[in-house]
Amino acid sequence: MTIAIILQGREGAVFTASPDESVETVVARLAEKRIGALPVVENGEVLGIFSERDVIYGLASHGSALMAKQVGDVMTAPAITVTADTPVLSALSLMTRRRIRHLPVADGLQIVGFVSIGDLVKYRIEKIEAEASAMRDYIQMA
Repeated sequence: MTIAIILQGREGAVFTASPDESVETVVARLAEKRIGALPVVENGEVLGIFSERDVIYGLASHGSALMAKQVGDVMTAPAITVTADTPVLSALSLMTRRRIRHLPVADGLQIVGFVSIGDLVKYRIEKIEAEASAMRDYIQMA
């Protein structure tokens, strides 16, 4: 199964940040949407990721002056991306190896989606539970 399966159930546009937005504005958006990260996008192209981790590192380095900086100056870049045809297990492995929790899904350089480790784990749990249920049904019929 691929990332495309996870993106199928989604509606609406991906929430994003622009590299020239202030950190203060984007932090407010993270809080408002109750999310941990946003892809930083310019003209549809993924430039980086701005996450809670970037806020913590930025506060440690710049103090309260961080809030006036532009997101493009403090984001994590370049973004590690996957494509819609990336297998879910490969994406999970990549996230584990790179110690990241969010992946932009890109078609070429253009963003087409955004997934979190929570999305992938939820999908895997549902798949495993469905397989276990099918196995129980099979055993009961035998």
